[in-house]
Amino acid sequence: MKRIVIKVGSAVLTQNNEIAKERMLNLVNLIAKLRKKYEIVLVSSGAVAAGYSALKLDKTKQIGKKAIAAAGQPILMSSYKKKFDIFGLDTAQILLTEDDFDSRKRTKIFQEIIEMHINNNILPIVNENDITSTPEQLFGDNDQLSASVAYALDSDLLIILSDIDGYYDKNPSEHKDAKIYKVLTELPEGALEDEATPNDPFATGGIVTKLKAADFLMKRGKKMFLTNGFDLSAAESFLIDKKHTLGTLFAPKKKEEKK
Repeated sequence: MKRIVIKVGSAVLTQNNEIAKERMLNLVNLIAKLRKKYEIVLVSSGAVAAGYSALKLDKTKQIGKKAIAAAGQPILMSSYKKKFDIFGLDTAQILLTEDDFDSRKRTKIFQEIIEMHINNNILPIVNENDITSTPEQLFGDNDQLSASVAYALDSDLLIILSDIDGYYDKNPSEHKDAKIYKVLTELPEGALEDEATPNDPFATGGIVTKLKAADFLMKRGKKMFLTNGFDLSAAESFLIDKKHTLGTLFAPKKKEEKK
């Protein structure tokens, strides 16, 4: 059975400082379908946005963001539990930092824990542990975290569900003639040099962090698929029906293509 890591961002999961219940249910429904065919690990943002509904603190300050995240984690997980209970699926929360990937001992620990969850039909839900960690210990965005998780767990594919349909040759909000890349085996020159510009106030990424995640995986022989998280039909078509209707697949060059 193939293994897939699914990453969903704050823009998809939250709306008006609250959990977007219908979108979360749609995601949970898709995961329930996918688990019949794949091993699934979910990397989920949304703790800060969920926490802000309970604590109206200044999220621009580090300690304020940590306090909000601390309040938001149980809200986020409770929301997931209610939705997954509908499908009879158990979940477990895994909180990681960049340090967990820099130590073989620590990496092995979370690898074994997640493997045990998967083997016992439990869905691991991963998020960044930004509550007690220092800035030096953090990825800073869940795009980078999800790529590292996908590689550490030897996943076949990382799916990033975002507020965009895929990666375009130019900004689609500024250029009507922008065209979406269907498949990329390498990034366009200078693509990683732009600034990260998330559309959602609670998001920490943007297209650049997603491209960095894709670059990280492609260099290690892994694939990533970027698609829309508001409308999951393209993701479902790609994963279940094997039809690439919309979204960008980042795939490493085949060995015979390399010079």
